[in-house]
Amino acid sequence: MAGSAVALALLLAGVATVASARDDTADGKRPGAATAAVRVPGPDSADAGFARDMAVHHQQAVEMSFIVRDRTQDEEVRRFAYDIANTQANQRGMLLGWLDLWELPKVAAGQEPMAWMATNSGHGTHGDHGTDHMDGMDGMGDTGGPDGAFTAHDGALMPGMATRTELDRLGKASGKQAEILFLQLMTDHHEGGVAMARGCAELCTVKAEKRLAQGMVEAQRSELDAMAKMLAARGAKPRP
Repeated sequence: MAGSAVALALLLAGVATVASARDDTADGKRPGAATAAVRVPGPDSADAGFARDMAVHHQQAVEMSFIVRDRTQDEEVRRFAYDIANTQANQRGMLLGWLDLWELPKVAAGQEPMAWMATNSGHGTHGDHGTDHMDGMDGMGDTGGPDGAFTAHDGALMPGMATRTELDRLGKASGKQAEILFLQLMTDHHEGGVAMARGCAELCTVKAEKRLAQGMVEAQRSELDAMAKMLAARGAKPRP
C-alpha cells in the first residue's frame, strides 16, 4: 500500500509539474496564448542543476524511510518516515518532470554534484562557502577535496547524504537502535537538503521551482525540530 501511494504521488506530481511550469512563460502571458512559450533553463543553470541533484538527494531519503519502516514497530517513527517518503517522492516527481518538460538530461555527464551552486553564484568552485546559500554545509561530509570542496565517498554524493556503510548499518539495526540511527541520518540529510534548497531559492529563475525550494526549506526546518525532540525522547541527539 505504501508503494502504491508513492507511485500515485509521482503521477500527481507529473500533472502538477506541467500545470505549474505553464504559469512561468517567457512573455508572462497566461497559458493558452498562441505566442506563449515555456521558459527553458539551460543545462548548466541553477534550475537544472538543482532539479537533478535534489532528485538524487530525495531518492535516498525515500530509501532510508522505507528501510526504517521495516526495522521498527514504533508508530511515531513509522508515520514520520512515511510522511517523508511520500512528500519527497512527490517532490522528486516534480523535479524530474521539469527536466522532461525542459528536454534536459537527468544526469549531467562530467559535471560534479552541486557545481550549479558555484557556477551560477559567481564565487568560484563549490568549495567556496562564503555565500549565504552555502551556509550550513561547512563540516558536512568529507571536505578533503581541493580548497575544502565536498568530496563524494562511499556513495555519499552530496552533503548530508548517508554512505553505503551507514545504510547497511541501518538495514541491520532494529528497534530503538534503528530509530535513533534513522533520525540521526535523516537529520544530516535534511541539513544538506536545506542548504541546497536555499541555493535554489536564491539562484533559480523558474518561479515554480523557487517556490518549491523555499517550501522545502521551511518544511525540512520544521522536521529537523521534530527529529531533535524524537531523539531526545530516546536519550540521543543529532550527530556532531
